[in-house]
Amino acid sequence: MGKLTMTRRTFAKMAAATAAAVGVTAPASSALAETKTGTTGAGEVKRIRSTCRGCGKMECGVWVYVQDGKVIRSEGDEAAFQSMGNHCSKGQASLQAAYHPDRLKYPMKRTNPKDSNDPGWQRITWDEAMETIGEKFSELQSKYGNETYFSMAGTSRIWSMGPYAALKQCFVSPNAIQANEICKGPRFYATKLNDYNAYSWMETVGRPRVYVQWGGASELSNYDDSCRTTVDVATRADYHILVDPRQTNLGKEADIWLPLRPGTDAAMGLGWINVVINKGLYDDLYVRKWMNAPMLVVEDEDWEPSVSDSQSTHGSKKNRLLKQSDIKEGGSNTAFMVLNELNGELTYYESNGKSVASSVTDASAADLSLSSSSSSGKLPHWEGEDWKPATAGREAQIHGLDLTGQSQGFVIDATPFIDGLYPALYTPEGGLEVTLKDGKKVHCRTVWEHLCDRVAEYTPEKVAEITGCKAEDIERAATIYATRLDPSTGYGNGGIQYMLPLEHSCNSLQTNRTMDILCGITGNMDIPGGMRGSTAGWPFFDLAMTLPSAASVKGSPDQSKIIGGDKFPMLADPKCNPSWADATSIYKTIETGQPYKLSCGIGQTGDHMNQSNSLYAYEQLKKLDFWVSIDLWETPTVGVADIVLPAAHWMELDCIRKSQGSSGSFGATCKAVEPPAEAEPDLKIVMRIFKAMGQPYCEGSTDDEKWPIDDAENVCNNIALAGFRIPEWQDYKQAFQENGPWDSKIEKP
Repeated sequence: MGKLTMTRRTFAKMAAATAAAVGVTAPASSALAETKTGTTGAGEVKRIRSTCRGCGKMECGVWVYVQDGKVIRSEGDEAAFQSMGNHCSKGQASLQAAYHPDRLKYPMKRTNPKDSNDPGWQRITWDEAMETIGEKFSELQSKYGNETYFSMAGTSRIWSMGPYAALKQCFVSPNAIQANEICKGPRFYATKLNDYNAYSWMETVGRPRVYVQWGGASELSNYDDSCRTTVDVATRADYHILVDPRQTNLGKEADIWLPLRPGTDAAMGLGWINVVINKGLYDDLYVRKWMNAPMLVVEDEDWEPSVSDSQSTHGSKKNRLLKQSDIKEGGSNTAFMVLNELNGELTYYESNGKSVASSVTDASAADLSLSSSSSSGKLPHWEGEDWKPATAGREAQIHGLDLTGQSQGFVIDATPFIDGLYPALYTPEGGLEVTLKDGKKVHCRTVWEHLCDRVAEYTPEKVAEITGCKAEDIERAATIYATRLDPSTGYGNGGIQYMLPLEHSCNSLQTNRTMDILCGITGNMDIPGGMRGSTAGWPFFDLAMTLPSAASVKGSPDQSKIIGGDKFPMLADPKCNPSWADATSIYKTIETGQPYKLSCGIGQTGDHMNQSNSLYAYEQLKKLDFWVSIDLWETPTVGVADIVLPAAHWMELDCIRKSQGSSGSFGATCKAVEPPAEAEPDLKIVMRIFKAMGQPYCEGSTDDEKWPIDDAENVCNNIALAGFRIPEWQDYKQAFQENGPWDSKIEKP
């Protein structure tokens, strides 16, 4: 009898293949009101297709079963390619949340002091609640200024994102404590510094050939594409690499585990870049053509850079990149100089130009806009190039999409440089002397050389000392990640699914930029399974972040006055506009009254217990003159409120939903049952607040047009569908019931 050599990983791969053979993706049955005979003698059971909001991240497709007006269970929707029929324990626990006996059901006001153990809640009407809100906020803003107001937000219920945009516009204040300060915000703005489109998320559903799971257990918890999708991806990948202090559940099956010390992720990333560069595993054409790697940096300290129009994107900050205007009278101040390796002469990349949107008619190509418009009439280009967006390519060759119902998508062919041009990554003998237009000579080296210098400090041996991992494991992991398994595809092995621990540790911005550079130089940007932008939608497709209103009658928030801007300059820079105020600075300002008084605010799912020092934050919230909470239960944050407003559960409302990550899925959360008593959807509550403050929410001339409160969800979903081929919410909802979620690769290629 032969020796059994099957490993757990081999078994997992065989199990996945067996599941495919027996047909995991059974055809989805349809109809909003599909009925099944109940087995309890009660009424018929209706099955409603929806999108789960139990975690606030993943947007898993689900079926919700309703009997006699009550949800009796929920289960995964096999037609949802982003979640593959998965419905995790947290999502299923939504049923308990919806029917918890402590649900808030009516608007209430406080009658006892805030230092009392009993708030003395008294039930009031919605009209009384809104009248009080309008009066108190108007009084305090008149006394202390618009910025005296701040919001607090989490990332749970779909319409609960008012503090991210809508409420800041309503109260004309930039101040909001937002979950993205500790969740995806650092990565988004880090990658926005590096990239045009902030390619912040790995397209896990794109089945990377090398699956790198960095700092998280997405097989169990929410992380855009997670749970069963993660398991399927990991088991089918040629290699699975885990970078995490813990050996996660799925990590037990990884080919390589790098158990680094917490907070040493940047060193590990720089070490990987070191290996990639030293072994020549970087994507040479991509690095030269689509990164700033060949651009020349002036190293002379006494050199005064000329101002560049491109600096308008970054305030008044100076860069030391050599521009055409530095060496030539009348030269462009947005043309960055490089050395042509083929002839040893200087050439340039002109970064300014009219947008792609203005040069093409195809609606999908309009999303490729590269820069602000200019009068040049040309797109950004290399010298001598008449660049146009490439169109030649082929269907992606992604393994493992046979189970998902997902489109392969289209991959653009790489385009070479024009004849006679090949920007140099290295200058002769490590330096180049350039004569400026005033006759001064300066010493220059490339951006790439500066990167090489930096990562040279992080050899595998040095990184091993910092992280506690073995040098040979570090080198092997980086080599496997960057060595293309199938060069014929024209793209790399995949991105890196780096998760929130990198944003919860110090220096998170630079750590995330390190990940971005690593993915960039290996050719894993905007490719199947690589780092992608968020799911493409239409102008107002995701109303969680977008407000479809008329212009504020009170103007716009003054970003320069945001709390914490003195400590974190990016917060106060309107060109950067990260949108959140630092949580600890907010609480410090309540305590000190500096730089001005914070007296009032609204919390909408936001909880003071998840950012800063919770006990300190709680004491400061009690000092506010007026606080409003919108929530499902009486949380500690609700407990310090003056007015409490009861919100609907995700099973109790209608809304469009697109995946937060890059999975490309968009569908809907569909109302299955009525909210309890007088609880209302967040959208309707926010619209009420706008009306109380005299701010229009929607375009219109009458009250019913400005604040369509009774038909809020239908009206705003119709606005959200602007430009989509199914423009009416009721039709869209029915199509979703019949066919499941849409694939953005097909709808918006």
